[in-house]
Amino acid sequence: MFYAPDILSSPFLPDEESQHCIRVLRHVAGDIVEIIDGSGNLFSAEIISPHPKRTEVRIISTLPDPGAHPYHLHMAVAPTKNIDRFEWFIEKAVEIGIDEITPLTCRFSERKTVNPERLNKIIISAAKQSKHALLPILNPMTTFQDFAASRFGFFIAHCANGKKTYLFDTLAPRTDTTILIGPEGDFSTEEIDLALEHDAHPISLGTSRLRTETAAILAVAQVATINNSTI
Repeated sequence: MFYAPDILSSPFLPDEESQHCIRVLRHVAGDIVEIIDGSGNLFSAEIISPHPKRTEVRIISTLPDPGAHPYHLHMAVAPTKNIDRFEWFIEKAVEIGIDEITPLTCRFSERKTVNPERLNKIIISAAKQSKHALLPILNPMTTFQDFAASRFGFFIAHCANGKKTYLFDTLAPRTDTTILIGPEGDFSTEEIDLALEHDAHPISLGTSRLRTETAAILAVAQVATINNSTI
């Protein structure tokens, strides 16, 4: 599986993809490969001119996207102090099925920055691995206040006391869904209150106290399960 965002206008694999195709996988002229463009298209293509920096291909057909799903899932998650754990979440979330990711800066966040270029590489790699033709959107790092103030009706998972419902019992399938997951120190009381002012729905993901990346990936998996059970 290869990623070529401009494949419809330019029939060549990008440099990095060409190198992997020819030097690593040893493809030759006449081989059939699959290509995603990140915009929802999955193609079957024939290698016309193999080259480690500019492999030319010919699109044979457009294939069904096995990663397509009947909902839009936006996860807003506070990056973990150990960035490897946040990167693991992104990789697995893309494999399962996600449409939009926003890294959140919260009061108790221990990480205030991320490397968008590296995260996008992880997204592309995971999309190729799982044959998802549509790449999730990676939004810039955003403060909790700005994110919450611009939205209504989202879900927020937190550990504070108060009335909550299980996501499984609350989420309607085939709907646009936004879920907020806080940092290791959880959301602050002020952040939870602000979310509630914007009609947020407090949810529980289960009885265990989970790490940030575990809670986030469990939420993605639950949304996928709720939707897949209705297909």
